[in-house]
Amino acid sequence: MKISISHSKGTKQYIISVAVVCLASFIGYFISDFAGYKVIAYILLVTVSLLSMFLDIVPVLLAACLSALIWDYFFIPPRFTFQVKTTEDALMLMMYFIIAMVNAVLTYKIRQAEKIARQKEEKANTVKLYNTLLNSLSHELRTPIATIIGATDTLQNSNSKLTAYNRVELIGEISKASFRLNQQVENLLNMSRLESGFIEPKNDWCDINELVYDVVKTIEENNISQNINISINPDIPLFKLDKGMLEQVIYNLLNNAAQYTPMNSTIAIMAINYADVLQIIIEDNGNGFPDEEIRDVFNKFYRLKGARTGGTGLGLSIVKGYTEAMGGTAHLENIKPHGARFTINIPAKTSYLKNLKNE
Repeated sequence: MKISISHSKGTKQYIISVAVVCLASFIGYFISDFAGYKVIAYILLVTVSLLSMFLDIVPVLLAACLSALIWDYFFIPPRFTFQVKTTEDALMLMMYFIIAMVNAVLTYKIRQAEKIARQKEEKANTVKLYNTLLNSLSHELRTPIATIIGATDTLQNSNSKLTAYNRVELIGEISKASFRLNQQVENLLNMSRLESGFIEPKNDWCDINELVYDVVKTIEENNISQNINISINPDIPLFKLDKGMLEQVIYNLLNNAAQYTPMNSTIAIMAINYADVLQIIIEDNGNGFPDEEIRDVFNKFYRLKGARTGGTGLGLSIVKGYTEAMGGTAHLENIKPHGARFTINIPAKTSYLKNLKNE
């Protein structure tokens, strides 16, 4: 049995064990006249048992020894002496001491076993998570890299045989693959920033109309099959928030909808101003999410059960992380008859003076 208690932690635990036993004894002293000294033994034994659930083994053993001495001196007749007159009381005192010590040791061992079991489970989950991430990344990174290598190799080795149209097409493939590769790296870097806890929003005046249309244009350059409908009041005010974070939030939500909704589905994006709160709603008429998995979709590396191969499970966790970094909330719900709706609420200062963008 390994005992390891730091000096400061050990001192605190010794103080707690002595104080709790003394408090239980003090209470027992006032009820001993009508409760009897045998009942006090049970009270002290329960006290030691409770301490053994929270403290290390040495402070608990100290509590067991101290409680036995206190019970003998203050409660077993004759009081205020360590002398025990009857054989029955002597046996009870000895049994009390043995039970208190055994209880302390067994409870400590159970706690240690539970701790080891938790550590093994956490390690297994970490390995599983690592393998999942590695498999996802190997697919997500290999595909664009293979496209870039294949296209550049064709351009280099067959340049004289290619028509102008072929060259433009290959360059376009390289551009798309590069963008996809960059997006995966950005997701990893963004998650790293969130995990570090040092990310801070850089607030500035932002035109929501302009931002949304720019993001939608970027999404549509990926040749998605879905239709994106934008519904934003042209007179919506400027919002003072982190434009980069909001762009990433909207991009990840639109990209997620484009990846996991059927072809020719409709994706709608709305931006509404509610008393210095920007509300972004992105909904689709796809298949929605399994009800039992909705609570997990914002978790890091989480992918829906039975989802198609690909994806790192970082997109929605970044949405949640960036939204909360800006002081907002992210919510997901299924809508009837079918589809899903993401609602982002971000508190921000507003202004209807468009020239503030240039300040």
